[in-house]
Amino acid sequence: MKKHHTIIIAGAGGIAEAVGLLLMEWSMITPTLFIGDRSQSKAKKVASWIHEGTTKSLSIQDFHLAEKGITEDMKIILRQGDIILDCLPGDQAPRIAQFAKDFNLHYANLTEYVTETEEIIALAKEAKTGFILQTGLAPGYIDLLANGLFQQFCLDFEVKQVDKLELKVGALTKHAVAPHYYGFTWSPIGVATEYVKNTIVLRNYKKIKLPSLSERASIIIDGIMYEEDLTSGGAADLPDALAGKVRSLDYKTLRHPGHYEWVQKQINNTANTVNAIESLQKEMEASIPHVEDDQIILYAAVEGEDAAGILQRREISKRIIPQMVGKHRLRAIQITTAAPLVQAAQLLLESSLSGVILQSQIDPIAFLNGNYIIPVYGTVLKV
Repeated sequence: MKKHHTIIIAGAGGIAEAVGLLLMEWSMITPTLFIGDRSQSKAKKVASWIHEGTTKSLSIQDFHLAEKGITEDMKIILRQGDIILDCLPGDQAPRIAQFAKDFNLHYANLTEYVTETEEIIALAKEAKTGFILQTGLAPGYIDLLANGLFQQFCLDFEVKQVDKLELKVGALTKHAVAPHYYGFTWSPIGVATEYVKNTIVLRNYKKIKLPSLSERASIIIDGIMYEEDLTSGGAADLPDALAGKVRSLDYKTLRHPGHYEWVQKQINNTANTVNAIESLQKEMEASIPHVEDDQIILYAAVEGEDAAGILQRREISKRIIPQMVGKHRLRAIQITTAAPLVQAAQLLLESSLSGVILQSQIDPIAFLNGNYIIPVYGTVLKV
């Protein structure tokens, strides 16, 4: 940040921790932070963790973010803020976005939830402040990378359409053991949700819905074999933005071989339950451990014929591991999710954007070369 801003972080989980620390360590001018959670003791713990981890002098205050309604203390804080960074579970997103609109604040969130995103698009349509949605890792960074790759391909090869645009991300452990070949590196409910809800893709240039986990395949990235399958939410609004321009577009989650077969068995065992997501989450949590030492694997590719009719393909892959920021070591999933959210905050605070800004509407080259992005992801696309 190049000016002083007051930033409100909603939520006090691992991503909120990382967001606060990045803002403190990497901003040119240190902002004032408020961190709110339904458990104020949790918010206080995160505020202390950031205080202990930063090398900068800071102003940070925790507060109670009521689960329902709004308190007088919340009103006082909301009136002071410039932006809300929403790190809460996706089902809370419309409520927090409504606060942003009511108190004339910018807003950015992470959620891959489609219904909640549509609600925010409706409520923020005429807002005077900016609302950047789905701006984490996936959805988020991977969509800007894929869109930038698509735009450069079309420019370089003098075409307007391509055959394939592929987006793939895996939040993985370095090791994997039978029978599940997995370890939780982020929210179990988020994992279960993306496995169960339908996914939106492009097929034959048209937007359609497909069941998640319905197109399993193998892929080798940097010499290592992974499994990939369709999961919900990761494509953000690219299916809408690129309909008619891309024959086949989809987002797939990367996993170690053997994981999806195990997951399918759990889904089959819970097929007749009332809440399929909750049931799958319980089954997974009963068997799968949480692992701190994680890695992020991401891959984007575009394929199509050039102006001369020759088939061309461009690919970008990244492997990101935990990283020191200030005095703390951030897990790979924390830093790769937090950095795009903080970059989105800077974009809103230093521009005149208003209303809803979706991933396809952000200049990918400028964003991917942002000062919060490059230390995490490196440089990938240049003008």
